[in-house]
Amino acid sequence: MKRAALRGSGALALPTLAAIALVLLTGSARAAGSLHEYWVAAVPVTWHVVPNERDAIGGDRFLARKTTFQTIVYREFTPNFAKQIPNALGDRGIQGPLIRARVGDTILVHFRNLDSLLNRPHSMHFHGVSYRPGSDGAFIPGFSGPGANVKPGQSFTYRLLAGPDSAGVWPYHDHSPSMMDSISGGLYGALSILAPGEQLPDHEFVVYLESQLGFMTIDGRAFVGNTPVFHAKVGDVVQWDVLALGDDFHSFHVHGHRWRTPGGGVIDTQTVGPAESLKIRWVEDAPGTWFYHCHVESHMMNGMIGIYRVAPR
Repeated sequence: MKRAALRGSGALALPTLAAIALVLLTGSARAAGSLHEYWVAAVPVTWHVVPNERDAIGGDRFLARKTTFQTIVYREFTPNFAKQIPNALGDRGIQGPLIRARVGDTILVHFRNLDSLLNRPHSMHFHGVSYRPGSDGAFIPGFSGPGANVKPGQSFTYRLLAGPDSAGVWPYHDHSPSMMDSISGGLYGALSILAPGEQLPDHEFVVYLESQLGFMTIDGRAFVGNTPVFHAKVGDVVQWDVLALGDDFHSFHVHGHRWRTPGGGVIDTQTVGPAESLKIRWVEDAPGTWFYHCHVESHMMNGMIGIYRVAPR
């Protein structure tokens, strides 16, 4: 599937605030930048929260019938929904595809509701980008349009603009009448918007902190051996996209590593709450096998912990 290149070949010409307003109000102008198109569908899956049925650290065992459920998730397709394709490395889990763009770009997300399991309406609501009301994807009786209440078998295209204030990592999720059950069931994903001139990282890891079936999960999995194992090597530029949904606040921590805050401070633990997100980058210099986890200890012991492996150069 062809997509516009995201390589950092220099700063892009940014639209003025007046030009952005013109796009939003009339739809007759296009901001400078590239056009990215994604085909995303809501599809049924059978999801295993603890597929190996054990907690490798605590030693507890779990019956598969108590850690498995049927749900609806976002999955990416080739153009015109011809064929489903897997999420990219670094984004394998219950969450939907990582949607990438750069400040100044326009994003078209063609959405199709293929919910043959629950036969419920679904939608896509995007944080961090600009759009006209018709692309909001949030259901408000008497006000919202068809993009907020996409019935099974129907489709809708969302048109989004990555404006000057969109650089960073943002969640997207169902905001239809089915929102509450859908979000707890994993119907969410992430957008990653590069700043002008910013280079793509060598590795981008999506870490979604949520809960399923009473477990604290990373990308829909619980406990070491089930949660994602991320890989890098010394010298790589590594980016962590850390997001949270649900009702809990989490403290993201990676052993053996520190990073700088926007204010210039150095930390190794950072808090993220519902619908909040963190973008953390570093140049890797610490070979070894490391834990990453939520530092709310009850969350960590209930599954919210994984492995990060760094190879020598």
